[in-house]
Amino acid sequence: MVKPSKSRFSFQASASPAGHAGLSARPQPVPGLDLTNHFLIAMPSMLDPIFGGTVVYLCEHNADGALGLIVNKATDMMLDVLLERIDLTPGAAARMLGLDTQPVMFGGPVQVERGFVLHQPHGSWSTTITPSDEIGLTTSKDVLEAVAAGRGPQRMLVTLGCAGWSAGQLEEEIGRNGWLTVPAEPAIIFDTPAEERFAAAMKLLGIDPIMLTGSAGHA
Repeated sequence: MVKPSKSRFSFQASASPAGHAGLSARPQPVPGLDLTNHFLIAMPSMLDPIFGGTVVYLCEHNADGALGLIVNKATDMMLDVLLERIDLTPGAAARMLGLDTQPVMFGGPVQVERGFVLHQPHGSWSTTITPSDEIGLTTSKDVLEAVAAGRGPQRMLVTLGCAGWSAGQLEEEIGRNGWLTVPAEPAIIFDTPAEERFAAAMKLLGIDPIMLTGSAGHA
């Protein structure tokens, strides 16, 4: 379990324009390969201490690179604590949603003090991109202000930090059998316990993680 730093966390001010933290408002597709709204599943051969054993949801993949969020690596911070640290006090309606049992995830090693919210439905938040017709990614504080007031998205996952790849870097890692790829399933992000998401993502490919070896190829 990851321990977040004790420094102040940040979400963008609600009035910020679209586009942020390496996310483009109008992503340009990679010719022949667009893995937006896909899971990256780390192969057993990946021994990286950060990405080994992870499932990453790719929020954006374009000619400039890729950006995603690790969705199966929980921190020891619960959502109610995060809200307090960004000066939001959960109301009675929010407390009934069990915010004290919803872990904040470690989204990746980039901008580890910035918050990212994956959610359904898209909603009308200040700074949001839409990786799919079903899932939105918001970095503006207004989405968590709504959560604190009991009016947040129906389903959501909050991370601190994100994962980023420069142009061509992800394709190179996939070519070295570092990652399996599969179209994302929202139920794995929002309804499956964090510790079960790796196996659940593997099963989308018809793979039993116990049978997978480091020498296997990629999808």
